[in-house]
Amino acid sequence: MTTNPLTAGVLSKQDLPEAPEPSARVTIRGTARTGRRFSVPRSVRRSAGPVGLVLLWFLTSATGVLPESVLASPVDVVRQAVELTKNGELPSAIAASGRRAAIGFAIGASVALSLSLLAGLFRLGEDVIDSSMGMFRAIPWVGLIPLFIVWFGIEETPKIALVALGVTYPLYFNIYGGIRSTDAQLVEAARMMGLGRLGLITYVILPSALPGALVGLRYALSTAWLALVFAEQVNADQGLGYLMSNAQQYFRTDVIVLCLVVYALLGLACDFAVRILSRRLLTWRANFEGEA
Repeated sequence: MTTNPLTAGVLSKQDLPEAPEPSARVTIRGTARTGRRFSVPRSVRRSAGPVGLVLLWFLTSATGVLPESVLASPVDVVRQAVELTKNGELPSAIAASGRRAAIGFAIGASVALSLSLLAGLFRLGEDVIDSSMGMFRAIPWVGLIPLFIVWFGIEETPKIALVALGVTYPLYFNIYGGIRSTDAQLVEAARMMGLGRLGLITYVILPSALPGALVGLRYALSTAWLALVFAEQVNADQGLGYLMSNAQQYFRTDVIVLCLVVYALLGLACDFAVRILSRRLLTWRANFEGEA
């Protein structure tokens, strides 16, 4: 009896170990170390940096190393936050700035999504759009404020336009890059299974581009608040930038720092929301979460 050389030495199906059941989410973690040891909770480690900076700020202000004329103490900033909250100035300023940021973000995100889909899905769109976006990206968008004032006046329009412009670039390049980084073999396999162009875009290309799009969303939200800091310096009569401009005239560093802290907290809240959204939308994607 002759033996097939292709199957000689190959284990039978019964000899192979059983494959583990697939889980809902695959997470690649760092190598676990044996033995028990004390571990500081991650929430404590994350807050150690900001808490340490505030403590250092308080100590330098209390000891006189950091004069009040240079930077107000944390106690003065908190006191000013309570006072402005009671008289309603701070909540109304946050509402005005939030409205500008939301409108500008919606416009910029719509433009970025449309352009990135056209450039990412079609070669003609790439030839027409991508080179132009790369050229305009090299222009500092903050430097366009005088031109926006000439075009749109000094009311709300230039402020919203500046936020929309700042949002457009990070979203466009990350979505476009995510589309073009789709595995070509996966696309070919989907075509062999009979998926048409619409099904290919819906079930293969867009899910592959989703991680990049969410990274772009994080950048875009932070850029929106950054653009708003500059935009609200242009003849604003309400908003956080208006409070900062008035405080600058009277050398009120406590109000300036308070507004900067509010900007930072709003940006942090948006970033936290995108992180939660990423965890829910990317449950299918294996990811590395760092060494323990």
